[in-house]
Amino acid sequence: MKRLLKYVPLHFLVFLILGIGIQFYTQIWTFGFLKLFCVLLFLAISLFVFRKKKGSTIIAVILFFSIGISAVYIQDARNFKNHYTHFNKEETRVVLKISKVLKPGFYQDKYVAEVVQMQTAKTRGAVLLNIQRDSLRGQLAIDDQILVNAEFKRVSPPLNPNQFNYKEYLAKQGIYQQLFIDSVAFLQLSNTTSSLVGISGKFRNKVQKSLLKYNFKRDELAVITALLLGQRQEISKELLTDYASAGAIHILAVSGLHVGIILLILSFLFKPLEKIKNGAYLKALCIVLLLWMFAFIAGLSASVVRAVTMFTFLAIGQSLRRKKVVEFSLISSMLFLLIVKPMFLLDVGFQLSYLAVFGIIWVQPKLVALYNPRFLIDKKVWQLITVSIAAQVGILPLSIYYFQQFPGLFVLSNLVIIPFLGAILIGGILVICMSLLNVLPNFLGLMYGYVISLMNDFVSWVGGQEQFLFKEISISFAMMLCCYLLIFSGTLYLIKKTPRKFMYLLIVVLLIQSLYFFEERKAIEKEALIVFHKRRFSIIGKRKGLKIKIQQHIDTLKPGKINMIKSYVTAEYIQYIENVNFKSFIQFKGKNILIVDSLGVYQLNKLAHPIVLLQYSPKINLERLIHRLKPSLIIADGSNYKSYASNWEKIAIKNNIPFHDTRRKGVL
Repeated sequence: MKRLLKYVPLHFLVFLILGIGIQFYTQIWTFGFLKLFCVLLFLAISLFVFRKKKGSTIIAVILFFSIGISAVYIQDARNFKNHYTHFNKEETRVVLKISKVLKPGFYQDKYVAEVVQMQTAKTRGAVLLNIQRDSLRGQLAIDDQILVNAEFKRVSPPLNPNQFNYKEYLAKQGIYQQLFIDSVAFLQLSNTTSSLVGISGKFRNKVQKSLLKYNFKRDELAVITALLLGQRQEISKELLTDYASAGAIHILAVSGLHVGIILLILSFLFKPLEKIKNGAYLKALCIVLLLWMFAFIAGLSASVVRAVTMFTFLAIGQSLRRKKVVEFSLISSMLFLLIVKPMFLLDVGFQLSYLAVFGIIWVQPKLVALYNPRFLIDKKVWQLITVSIAAQVGILPLSIYYFQQFPGLFVLSNLVIIPFLGAILIGGILVICMSLLNVLPNFLGLMYGYVISLMNDFVSWVGGQEQFLFKEISISFAMMLCCYLLIFSGTLYLIKKTPRKFMYLLIVVLLIQSLYFFEERKAIEKEALIVFHKRRFSIIGKRKGLKIKIQQHIDTLKPGKINMIKSYVTAEYIQYIENVNFKSFIQFKGKNILIVDSLGVYQLNKLAHPIVLLQYSPKINLERLIHRLKPSLIIADGSNYKSYASNWEKIAIKNNIPFHDTRRKGVL
């Protein structure tokens, strides 16, 4: 551990991460590319001028912090003058180039597209493209170019608290606006150029078409394309949920696990090369080439490129035969990836992949030492168990923070599947190669499909054991960081048990306890009145401490099962939910809230300047209501007709009354 902490690239990585985070969240650098280049050049020259170790170290640290800032600034296409947002975008002619095919929705095919031209101007920048689904027209492919007349629209933030923020998720990928077009409202242009990703996509489509000739079941084919081609679009929602509940969702994403298994297999196959002169380097070269060939087959997606880059560094490190090769290779690969693609830092897959590997490196050896198996079989089983637990320890706090659940049977699912995953991957590659050459025997295809079907059935059974799936668990960002401090300090203590390290461990435990009591106290003291947004329905919540009273007409028996309420309750540590009927009046913190429903009745005496909540499209004369009640605020929730809400807003503005429409502004 001491040697690792003294590894210079680790220090550079820390300050690079700081620079990336600060620039993304604060936009601290806004002075242009020329000044940024001058700053970096000055720091680089200073690094060679200053020979004193202390001075050069400080300059190197500042340099990598600046590289982090500059990497984010350069990756943000909005900082370039030819970004499409700098041009007039109202119903303009746009040429789009498809860069990524996303999972389609119920009514629309979805893509990430580059805006390559607006009118006659060459542009850059990515948008989310939504095209109305049409059974007569096939999906567009990567590198396809289309001409459209469309209006750019901003990506909407979540309308209810504690829900997934799709706007923020897209912003991390450099996407800030979207287009909606009809299936016949665009012209497909002839392709003049093809990118490497586009060529990979065409090859992948060819593979998928070749597999369709064989009688694979729908779920079998969906899992095969996910395992080997990195395409999860065709997996049913139910099967995806089963894999997540079983703690085996990582199996369906071509990532570090798959590439690591392939690396182990290739290392075994090319081991004889080590006997010849410079054989270790030749072995590393062959492995790296084959890994990148696999990445090409899998579509060169971000997760695949990250994983192959990580194991490329590891393969090179192994050829050099250095100590701590795994740790040093991981840190070096992370440093390289974040310099090239700084937004990987904010990608959940990137975070989980590296944390899982670091968990295996640091925690697994200590777990293995707890038990010494006598026989080969139980030794291998014990190794698999400890690897699964160590990986889960590495990702547990982050996984709970993002997904708010913990699969209790993850050891069982991994223990059964992972030993056979290498054979499944190799078998799948052989099936693909033989299907492309039209020499795949039907019985072999049926056998492989049967194996995949067995895996799906097992995962569905494990995922169906709901008593072992711990859901609706929530921790704050601060608590997540403290949990990682606990894991880190606990691991350090297990490596070498000293009084000082034990004291550090106790300090972290006290910190977690203090934070828990602080957050619990804060939750107990919190009061809130929430008008949720739900299309065609009205949901109102009145919270006091750990209890919330809900008025809604969707599920009168189990309001906690409604997604938006469940998300709020989980994130806010609420323990009690009560179904109530506020009727037409709520009082909250000295404010009067008048509810006007479809009946349009609001005959209340001596009610001065209330907040008025309109629900279920009441047929009222709003001018008269304003004149009689003089409301301090008017709210229209999602249960109202859109045309009614728009008309009410105009009347409110005319009378200088604040108006809040949850359809546009979200929860109040």
